[in-house]
Amino acid sequence: MSTNENTAPKADVYQRVTDAIVNAIESGIGQYRMPWTVRQDKGFSPISVGSAKPYRGINTLVLWAQSQSKGYSSAFWGTYQQWQQLGGQVRKSEHGSPVVYWGTYEKQTGEDQDEKSHRGLFAKGYTVFNIEQVDGCKLPKRFEPKLSHNERIAHADSFFASIGVQIRDGGNRAFYRPDTAEAVYMPGFDQFPDRVDYYSVLAHECTHWTSHASRCDRELGKRFGDDAYAVEELIAELGSAYTMARLELELSPREDHAQYIESWLKVLKADKRAVFTAASKAQQAADLMFQMSGRTAEVAA
Repeated sequence: MSTNENTAPKADVYQRVTDAIVNAIESGIGQYRMPWTVRQDKGFSPISVGSAKPYRGINTLVLWAQSQSKGYSSAFWGTYQQWQQLGGQVRKSEHGSPVVYWGTYEKQTGEDQDEKSHRGLFAKGYTVFNIEQVDGCKLPKRFEPKLSHNERIAHADSFFASIGVQIRDGGNRAFYRPDTAEAVYMPGFDQFPDRVDYYSVLAHECTHWTSHASRCDRELGKRFGDDAYAVEELIAELGSAYTMARLELELSPREDHAQYIESWLKVLKADKRAVFTAASKAQQAADLMFQMSGRTAEVAA
């Protein structure tokens, strides 16, 4: 897409976003590195420079994927006009990345004007550019990170302690069992080569933990059938990434990512809306955990 395009064309926004993610996954298969494990030097959640808030759900995922495939290290994104307002200029040769705006509209339930109306949901695609595609822009101080490495680790300990999950350490596997609904099982903290790896895996298992009927009540079998397991694993990986990003912790690739790639690609290619569902349910899981912890966060799209 050229730099003078402000919104996405009237094409299938679901297919456009899914294709971008599939392409990013396929381009990274050789390294067994998924798009949502990108370490970004100036932030962890993609940030809208227009609102100074992090993106959510599918927009987080697609911008992580674009960062992975295009090699961007910065978390800051904006429309062509937003960069101009900050004194920057998107380079002519640059191509934008697709983002989705979700909105609602009122519609009548029948022909009678006196009948009640209800809200409908629509998706509108538009285009954003990473700061690394922009010349002459200096970000305001409000975008500078505030937490040190040690504070982030303490922040994570406090977060997981506050959501009510029982963490049972000491085994050699990480997993969640629905029949022990309140617990996740983890290897010992000292078994991980890096402290952040522990929190990454813990966030993955805690996202599984939110699937219970008393929390998010996540049932995937009716929609995805035999692919329900692959979709649940994708939700858990995205939920972990969203949680780690909001905790401002570095997220490192897990060694077992590779085994999921083939099944994820199968689901994404077969159902162009699958990744939207997975991203939405992962965001719901992360939001629930932050709500249970008593923490809230402002967000962009």
